[in-house]
Amino acid sequence: MPEQAEFGRFFLPGPTEVLPRVLQAQAQAMIGHRGKGMEELLAGLQPGLRSVFQTERPVYLSTSSATGLMEGAVRNGAVRRVLSLTNGAFSERFAAISRANGLETTALAVEWGEANAPETLAAALGSGDYDAVTVVHSETSTGVLNPVRELASVAHATGGGDVVILVDAVSSAAGTELRADAWELDFVLTGSQKALALPPGLAFGVANERVLKRAEQKANRGIYFDFLEFEKGVRKDQTPNTPAVSLFYALREQLQVMAEEGIERRWARHAAMAGTVYGWVEHMRGRGVELGILAPAGFRSPTVTCVTLPAPLSGPAVNKAMKERGYTIATGYGKLKEGSIRIGHMGEHTVAETERLLGVLEEVLRA
Repeated sequence: MPEQAEFGRFFLPGPTEVLPRVLQAQAQAMIGHRGKGMEELLAGLQPGLRSVFQTERPVYLSTSSATGLMEGAVRNGAVRRVLSLTNGAFSERFAAISRANGLETTALAVEWGEANAPETLAAALGSGDYDAVTVVHSETSTGVLNPVRELASVAHATGGGDVVILVDAVSSAAGTELRADAWELDFVLTGSQKALALPPGLAFGVANERVLKRAEQKANRGIYFDFLEFEKGVRKDQTPNTPAVSLFYALREQLQVMAEEGIERRWARHAAMAGTVYGWVEHMRGRGVELGILAPAGFRSPTVTCVTLPAPLSGPAVNKAMKERGYTIATGYGKLKEGSIRIGHMGEHTVAETERLLGVLEEVLRA
């Protein structure tokens, strides 16, 4: 068994650190997943989950990774042609999932580190016959926060009401402002292991009536991620498939933690942690270490920052040195691996813990 490290040293951008009380909540007895006890458990989860998504709609609970609900999004929400907004590895994955499900898919790509622009989306929709748009809110590979509210508005206005927007909020939900109803997001999903600060293995999603009507038109929705089955189940406080009961116990405990803080204060704490990282980067530049932030100002995720490194520093070397000092961060993702590091300031971390991390990271960079 690996030794349990002191809480506050694990800053991966997912999976994130889980509070001991939440981990301990999993050590409860099994219950029948079609019995009254499960129905009561599921009903009790809905208020907290609706707060995370800022929705009055029921929230689906899926025993899967978030990738499962990404696949469900296109299987239920797309009919003919998909326009995928790509600006990093996970938005490119959304496009790949769409193609793998037999949908004609066009990538509207910008460089890694840039945000997708509403005006570019408007031009693309105006020149093509699309019925769905996929987008990642917080692109975990680059630390870019896409303007999802504006993109959704453009998708609906330009598409004449026939375009749905399918949103991956995997590393944004519970860590920054996200309003499924007010922003008219047709389907939005997240996973348990990011800013929700839970163990991996659960995914959550909210579908509006537009997507459900779209699903009714499709004969090849599949079985495991059929939104009509999710909708039917959640209305009866049930899941369509066998649930991960132990993870639901952890979820109940973590939603209580989040309720004690309040969702808007949670958003503010994440913004404060991100601001601490941005200020530290400027501090290091002032001391002659030419660090940078990949995402442009105004489009930076409050949950993860991709910090670019000057030569001869490398992501793997810095990551290794931090591990030797008892801290876990991430290298850059994919093609960014060598020239950057990523800090996941999300979940239950605090500004004080982030400052301690950055103090150790400064020692590594100046060694």
